[in-house]
Amino acid sequence: MSETRVAALPEGQALVRLQGVRKTYNAGTPIETEVLHGIDLSLAAGEFAALIGPSGSGKSTLLNIIGLLEPASAGSYQLAGREVSALDDAVLTRERLDRLGFIFQFHHLLPAFTALENVSMPALIRSGRVDAAGRERAAHLLREVGLEKAMDKKSSALSGGMQQRVAIARALMLNPPLVLADEPTGNLDTASSSAIFEMMRRFNREAGTAFLIVTHDPRIADRCDRVIELIDGQLAQV
Repeated sequence: MSETRVAALPEGQALVRLQGVRKTYNAGTPIETEVLHGIDLSLAAGEFAALIGPSGSGKSTLLNIIGLLEPASAGSYQLAGREVSALDDAVLTRERLDRLGFIFQFHHLLPAFTALENVSMPALIRSGRVDAAGRERAAHLLREVGLEKAMDKKSSALSGGMQQRVAIARALMLNPPLVLADEPTGNLDTASSSAIFEMMRRFNREAGTAFLIVTHDPRIADRCDRVIELIDGQLAQV
């Protein structure tokens, strides 16, 4: 693509560093609730980790903070060595586009758009256009996830497993150093889940992309290099 890519961090260097991170909702009111209680967590470049814990433990909140979708109430969050708490919305948006990819359980694809158009969307958002190099990048990623013959099909015409493959390609479109995956196999059958996991693993090994995968599936967690457990807003194991 024509845009400058974000320089990759050396393998093993801290990509995400949280120190004393807390998250409180309805602060200063009678229903004030703190859901994260002083989280200390580091993720290295190229890491492949699972985030597990019971429902209500704070996994989605933690993922949203790491994904720059909502701010921490207290503590420090450094992304690629940059403290994010002082950044304005425009810079946060750019950091999110450049450094983070997202895969969700329910895909969030645009049903009226083709697979190729959906994968190209991050480039369109960042630059307002998709040039020839961008279209080729999107096509390459679809070939990599086995959808060479489905590029021009509307996403609504694809199976659930195929839609999740499109979502993986979209998450990787801008070559982010970190992909956050929230229950990426939670809506799929066993065979499709295994295939999706292997695709994420392959991009991790071949491209050095780090993955943090929220999952309730112990089979998925057991195949990750590291398991991070969150219980009642606190890390039980790092």
